[in-house]
Amino acid sequence: MSRIGKKPVELPSGVTASVSGQTVEVKGPKGARTFTATDDVTLTVEDNVVKVEPRGKSKRARQQWGMSRTQVANLVTGVTQGFKKELEIQGVGYRAQMQGNTLKLNLGYSHDVDFVAPDGITITAPKQTEIVVEGIDQQQVGEVAAKIREWRRPEPYKGKGIRYKGEFIFRKEGKKK
Repeated sequence: MSRIGKKPVELPSGVTASVSGQTVEVKGPKGARTFTATDDVTLTVEDNVVKVEPRGKSKRARQQWGMSRTQVANLVTGVTQGFKKELEIQGVGYRAQMQGNTLKLNLGYSHDVDFVAPDGITITAPKQTEIVVEGIDQQQVGEVAAKIREWRRPEPYKGKGIRYKGEFIFRKEGKKK
């Protein structure tokens, strides 16, 4: 039995959910999101609660049960609070700034890196060494943050690069004379 799947997803005030077939649509103050579940689970909405039940006892149905419930819970979190990833830039001369919808990064290359924010994602640079990625889709927020981080990953000798806030970088010792 899935401990996660058994818990119903409660809808806070101001959030509505509707099920049509295998698709759940959740609307809230920040927007609307949909999720299409597999045929292994049944989705129902009753009394401001979304319930997910497996359609059998197969291993796949039990796997999809917990995963589908988590996806629906993430939809509710996204339309109420949203998701946020914070990045830090470390390195001499490395900095970031926003110009309209474009994030300009100086990362030690011979050119500036321009990163255009996709639809549904808000990128801000409160300081020159901080980047905040926000949106209602958790997967898209994480993917955009990972793409920004890929431009200059933190290296293990001096720790320079773009890292997630609070991320620990395993440091290596350099050459000895």
